[in-house]
Amino acid sequence: MRVLAALSGGVDSAVAAGRAVDAGHDVVGVHMALSRNRDEYRTGSRGCCSIEDAGDARRAADVLGIPYYVWDLSQRFEDTVVADFVAEYAAGRTPNPCVRCNEHIKFEALLDKALALGFDAVCTGHYARIEDRADGVRELHRSVDRAKDQSYVLAVMGTDRLARSMFPLGDAESKDVVRAEAAARGLAISAKPDSYDICFVADGDTQGFLRGKLGAQPGDIVDATGRVVGAHDGAYAYTVGQRKGLAIGRPASDGKPRYVLEVQPVTNRVVVGSAADLAVGALVADDAGWLALDVEPAAGAAVGAGSGDAGWLACTAQVRAHGAAVPARARTLAGGRIRVEIDGSGPVGLRGVAPGQSVVLYEGTRVLAQATVSATERIMSEQVTTTTEVRA
Repeated sequence: MRVLAALSGGVDSAVAAGRAVDAGHDVVGVHMALSRNRDEYRTGSRGCCSIEDAGDARRAADVLGIPYYVWDLSQRFEDTVVADFVAEYAAGRTPNPCVRCNEHIKFEALLDKALALGFDAVCTGHYARIEDRADGVRELHRSVDRAKDQSYVLAVMGTDRLARSMFPLGDAESKDVVRAEAAARGLAISAKPDSYDICFVADGDTQGFLRGKLGAQPGDIVDATGRVVGAHDGAYAYTVGQRKGLAIGRPASDGKPRYVLEVQPVTNRVVVGSAADLAVGALVADDAGWLALDVEPAAGAAVGAGSGDAGWLACTAQVRAHGAAVPARARTLAGGRIRVEIDGSGPVGLRGVAPGQSVVLYEGTRVLAQATVSATERIMSEQVTTTTEVRA
């Protein structure tokens, strides 16, 4: 096959491209330039788009003996990922820019352009597995190395793009194994540190980045009764579950720390409460996309044998890239929405879930579906259930 290998400049993408070459594919490397201003993703950035990365990607392609190109996707990145990030925070939601980047850049803009140029597939260094069943169904699964698993951020890609994707590192036992392979291939980046933080927030100061985009918007911090307990310079700078940076002069009545329970963009208020108030019993999510088409239900239809009434699908639910998947059950609602109820019978549950986060449903290691959280039902410390919903 003709394969386009996305080379980020890191060790994972380089080894993935090398494995594609070893498998006999006709491989071409491409680095995505995502910055319109080189100073934004400056030298020393802790993300995946620093100036050094383009040079590292070129040198990796030379070692692998494959052609190398740079594609300017900066305008698309700015108009989709960055704009969405700012708009979501302004609306009181908490987006995951890596999910949006995979959706709009790596498996939309990049893949669509690759297909238009006659490539058969795109190869990336993501840690996830693709399994092709005997009946022709293609499944996305967690990687062998669960600590590096990236199936959560890939779940948004959809079945058509999954059919044109390759993840050669899905069966890697550990990152140490990948680094050793990179060294054996003569790749100088074998010891390069992993990227982290948001690539377009080069200094890691997300609040400062948002303040620069949205300006100061002073408002009140209140408790669950509406009593003012502090002040803020912009509700957009807070997210559900946050404890640090509240600058509340006095503790809660029980003397324990307070946490953000809600961000209310209309009233420009931040609501705080106890840690116990962060427990989530259920959530509703929009724009559900099913990767497991063989189990995708019609709205309101029975979807399998759940732990309770008919019409529920037994699964596990994950709401953070490196969070735990918790036992749950799910069913479809009208308008492409899903309802997920958390199994509260065990010690593991969900805490601090914010509108805007992705929820991914699993069956064992298999990815079933992905959707964007729009509302949560908290299990309050007084055993009263309330619903929080934020819309742009």
